[in-house]
Amino acid sequence: MGAGHAHKLYRHGHSPVHGLPPHCKLAAVFCFVVVVVSTPREAVWAFALYAGLLAVVAAVARIPAGFLLKRLLIEVPFVAFALLMPFVVPGEQTELLGVSVSVPGLWGAWNVLAKGTLGVAASVILASTTELRSLLLGLQRLRMPPLLVQIASFMIRYGDVVTGEMRRMSIARRSRGFEARGVRHWSVLAKSAGALFIRSYERGERVHLAMVSRGYTGTMPVIDEVTASRTQWAYASVLPAFALVICLLGWSL
Repeated sequence: MGAGHAHKLYRHGHSPVHGLPPHCKLAAVFCFVVVVVSTPREAVWAFALYAGLLAVVAAVARIPAGFLLKRLLIEVPFVAFALLMPFVVPGEQTELLGVSVSVPGLWGAWNVLAKGTLGVAASVILASTTELRSLLLGLQRLRMPPLLVQIASFMIRYGDVVTGEMRRMSIARRSRGFEARGVRHWSVLAKSAGALFIRSYERGERVHLAMVSRGYTGTMPVIDEVTASRTQWAYASVLPAFALVICLLGWSL
């Protein structure tokens, strides 16, 4: 996998959550999200309890509330979509703040907002307590297809390289007095995008040839063998286990 580097979502720490093996955390978050999605939308109290569970995990991981809320802004497009549902979904109408809205649309908006927010929050906590390299090792440990893991690894590694190249090209354009102000400048931006694609493609070819010359045959060597004890699996299972109990109560009450 090569040397890892911290990403913007990661928050360095030494909490019990940070110390759990990555594949345990991945499995726990996946199971938690599945349970949340399976909960009936009418069980409003259940989603409040789910949020409480995530708040406890965030507190144990020593993640400040401001840090978590700031990262939740990524779901703003889904919020905008959910807010439109009461006005576009057909069905029984009701009055809300003097405006006629659809009852099925309101439930649909609540369903998207509640489950989406909880899923994003769980993912943010996972990313905040696990380095990217560790996440990839965790995916390997969970028997994800090796090719998909390799693609994700290269995407993460060279995303910064391509972004840096874009930044240098932008600086070069500005140093020559260029500033995009309208449609007439789109051709310049299109040529820049084409040049960036060619450079990225050529860089990928050079990297592949370098890997082949060093014995690459389609699989990456596993440098670190990540293992987990039964105790660590038990700790990781606490979140989805409590969530499953809440989900079952939501269906029975």
